Amino acid sequence: MAKYSIGDHVSWNSEAGRVTGTIIRVHHADFDYKGHRHRASKDDPQYEIKSDKTDHVAAHKEAALTKIA
Repeated sequence: MAKYSIGDHVSWNSEAGRVTGTIIRVHHADFDYKGHRHRASKDDPQYEIKSDKTDHVAAHKEAALTKIA
């Protein structure tokens, strides 16, 4: 079961430092994104998050995310 939902505000670590954004999609099955195959399942979902600063969209597993208020 997914820990986070669409619309949740989260943060994660990137090469450029801590980034914040909003979850725009939750994946419960494997999917292709930016030329790469991402693994996801009901028990281990992946999230697409839109960055607050750059509008860049990233895909991350649940363990990489922290919910913020």
